[in-house]
Amino acid sequence: MKIFYSLVAFIVLFLAFSCNSKSEKKEDAKQTAEKIVPEIKIFIDSTQVSNFYATYPKLNKFQNEVLALYKKNNSTQLWLDNKGVVEFANTLFNKYKNLEEEGLKANFPYNEKISPVFEQIAENKLSQKDTDLMITNLYFYYVQKVSGVDEKTTKSLEWLLPRKKVNYQVFSDSIHKKSTISDDKKSKMFSQYYKLRDALHEYRQIEKKGGWKNIETAEDFKSFKKGDSAAAIAQIRERLFLTGEIKENNKSSIYDDALIDAVKDFKLHNGNLVNEKILPEHIAEMNIPVSDRIKTIIANMERCRWIDPELEKGKEFIEVNIPEFKLYLIRNREIAFVSPVVVGKAMTKTVIFSGMMNNIVFSPYWNVPTSIINKEIKPGMAKNKNYLAQKNLEWNNGAVRQLPGKNNSLGLVKFLFPNSNNIYLHDTPAKSLFGRESRAFSHGCVRVEKPRELAIELLKQDSNWTPARIDKAMHAGKESWYTLKKKVPVYIGYFTAWVDRKGQINFYNDIYKRDESLIKLLTEE
Repeated sequence: MKIFYSLVAFIVLFLAFSCNSKSEKKEDAKQTAEKIVPEIKIFIDSTQVSNFYATYPKLNKFQNEVLALYKKNNSTQLWLDNKGVVEFANTLFNKYKNLEEEGLKANFPYNEKISPVFEQIAENKLSQKDTDLMITNLYFYYVQKVSGVDEKTTKSLEWLLPRKKVNYQVFSDSIHKKSTISDDKKSKMFSQYYKLRDALHEYRQIEKKGGWKNIETAEDFKSFKKGDSAAAIAQIRERLFLTGEIKENNKSSIYDDALIDAVKDFKLHNGNLVNEKILPEHIAEMNIPVSDRIKTIIANMERCRWIDPELEKGKEFIEVNIPEFKLYLIRNREIAFVSPVVVGKAMTKTVIFSGMMNNIVFSPYWNVPTSIINKEIKPGMAKNKNYLAQKNLEWNNGAVRQLPGKNNSLGLVKFLFPNSNNIYLHDTPAKSLFGRESRAFSHGCVRVEKPRELAIELLKQDSNWTPARIDKAMHAGKESWYTLKKKVPVYIGYFTAWVDRKGQINFYNDIYKRDESLIKLLTEE
């Protein structure tokens, strides 16, 4: 019996050894075969590239970049190997399909050709060469979309801030590194872009849940104040609960302290004067549909695509947001100073551009622009022979200027950053305008509510310029210039949606009606 069991054990061991040997031999054979099979090489030369664009002309704008890329890769394929489409190509396609998360439409001109390459919805009828070329064109299409509309278009939209340069060579190189698309470290774009993208997601979630209902008031409605009771007040409470201004909706129709705080918060983040009174215009703002707010966010995400992220890394700079009517001095990435401003009227818009501040002028003359001389001063002189003297004006070498003093249109100080638009920052004697919600009243320049404080902040590092000396220079009645030891960049931008440093989204009125044309451009592409 022992002999029988020993024999069985031997046979089992023999068979196991034999099977393992066969398995190992098969694996060795497979590895040998894989070593023998050469990596595929699909040659794509200039003739084949030209033929591709003859067949797919809607992609012609990428031809030069594509040709250069294949030439750099020894005229061989970029996206295919022995197993088919490489993983990086799948990552690219997934990013393309998710462009909506970036506030963009995924409308590649030959979507019906590219989709079968990655999705099992239909057979891929493209040749290997055309498949590789189609993916390469998808890559450049994606890069163009996430980089924003071209500089020629932004200039036509009167956006003259420095543009973020699209370096196709860098993107081309990244195909080989396989990093640019999948690596989202929130550093490739202007930081505001990512904040708005998060806000877009939040507002789309609100939209999916049905958005908010219109607040309905009586035809003779004039205002709500603390203690008032109305069905509309419960509707306001529900509306502000959806966007987070109030944390709990108790459905009360009484205008109580909790709702007052929420209304003030809403006003703070919608460009309104902060007080507890609810007026018809505030109801109208609350009734703006969530779909319109989403469009506003998308338009401002596009504006962020145009801005070089290096801009915000400067040690010190001034930024003015026209629709917000605010000026910020940023130092070491922190807000060092804030001031309300007055900007240009719709007929004399403040230009969206940048410059380098190099001079502060105390007790300035105002050199009256020719347009104002013709439209206002000459007609005034025709009616009143003492017009110039009464306005504290004088002729100066064939032009007109206003003498320094508290009634000077530029106030007591101006801040110069030379530019062809003749725009600068300055004080103003018309202080009452800063109490308005909408502050578009100037001929194009930016009037600063706190010019003295701005001068003190800018000259903080210069011990010679004490607040007392600044005050004396501002009230001297005689013009004096000071050249800054270090120029300060000034950026005048236009954002109707902006996420602040506390993570709260702010919406501002589109005072120059720029959003509609941009949204139309984005949805048509």
